[in-house]
Amino acid sequence: MKPSHRKSMFRNMARSMVTHERIRTTEIRAKELCKVVDSLVTLALRNDLHARRQAYKVLENHQLVQKLFDEIGPRFAGVNGGFTRVVKLGQPRRGDCAAMAVIEFSLLAGEKPAAKTEEKPAGEAKPKKAPAKKTAAAKKEEAPAEEAEAKPKKAPAKKKAAPKKEEAPAEEAAATEEQSAEEKSAEEKPAEKTEE
Repeated sequence: MKPSHRKSMFRNMARSMVTHERIRTTEIRAKELCKVVDSLVTLALRNDLHARRQAYKVLENHQLVQKLFDEIGPRFAGVNGGFTRVVKLGQPRRGDCAAMAVIEFSLLAGEKPAAKTEEKPAGEAKPKKAPAKKTAAAKKEEAPAEEAEAKPKKAPAKKKAAPKKEEAPAEEAAATEEQSAEEKSAEEKPAEKTEE
């Protein structure tokens, strides 16, 4: 394909892409068209007069430039890239068996970009450091934590010991009753001997 033919073909495909927001073509052409359409959306995100004139050089239609800047561009506000996606089709083209694909905008009409988590800019990202050796202060901090973990484990043992203490007074009470019974019997025996 001559360069002039290639250029006009991608201009025509870009016009169709802005008009219909989804087109079906060969896989290789779809991948090359991504570059053209992504640059157009980047111009739409800039949204100034110079960007509009550059987009007009490609699209050559004022209505399409207006649609690009008023409808498609605001959809991708806050998105850094990946404005298009290529989905491969299972059936090849009849005749020459070329691999077919569908190219479309990644955010279709009515969709909103996914909520982003707060990301640090690349300049502020801190590299991961190897774990440092534990200092004496760190060991002291870990020791109370280990003791705190150990205390709850000892608490159930104390609860089990508590019933034994309750049993011990009962045993002591039984022992004192036996002693008092022996004392009474000892007192009665001497009395019996004296009576005889």
